[in-house]
Amino acid sequence: MSANRIYIYKRYERFWHWSQALLIIVMMITGFEIHGSYTLLGFRKAVDAHTIAAWTLLVIWAFTIFWQFTTGEWRQYVPSMKNVSAMVLYYTVGIFKEMPHPFRKTTVQKHNPLQRLAYLALLAFISPLIWGSGLLYLFYGNWAQLGIDEMFSLEGVALVHTAGAFMITAFFFIHVYLTTTGHTIFAHIKAMITGWEEVDDDHPPAAAEQGGRTPGAA
Repeated sequence: MSANRIYIYKRYERFWHWSQALLIIVMMITGFEIHGSYTLLGFRKAVDAHTIAAWTLLVIWAFTIFWQFTTGEWRQYVPSMKNVSAMVLYYTVGIFKEMPHPFRKTTVQKHNPLQRLAYLALLAFISPLIWGSGLLYLFYGNWAQLGIDEMFSLEGVALVHTAGAFMITAFFFIHVYLTTTGHTIFAHIKAMITGWEEVDDDHPPAAAEQGGRTPGAA
């Protein structure tokens, strides 16, 4: 079985990934301290760190959305149900029997169908839930001025934000686990550091399997 190295992750993509990971870790640690789960920094410092990390991540997301649409990388996240069952079978059974991976990354298809659905759930449900409740929480003192003080309760917003925090934490740890499912335990992590991914030459191209775009396609 032969392997080939292809340049998958661009420089900005890698910066965005690792900066986002770091900020999410900071927000998880400080967020659960604010929630009262433990004491580490102290409540006031935890709130300040959590708020700074949140605003920083929002700024990075704004730049990333601009980058995604100007480079066409947004197409990487268009969901598809094709071969989802094959991916589920691989992650639940095949990976433990050393079966071949049913998807091969290419520069035009970096994420398998199951990953695309997971990112869709993150962007369409978890992110609005946690960001919406977080901003409402942050600007609680302005609710009366904005005329929304009778629409929400602080306790309800806090519960929603906590639920979102548990969802993003679960997503984070599942994502970390899946990074260990490459041909070596650190293969995917190494690819996100260097940008280069090792793919199996004997495996059919992902674009052909998924019915996706080929290089140069409109």
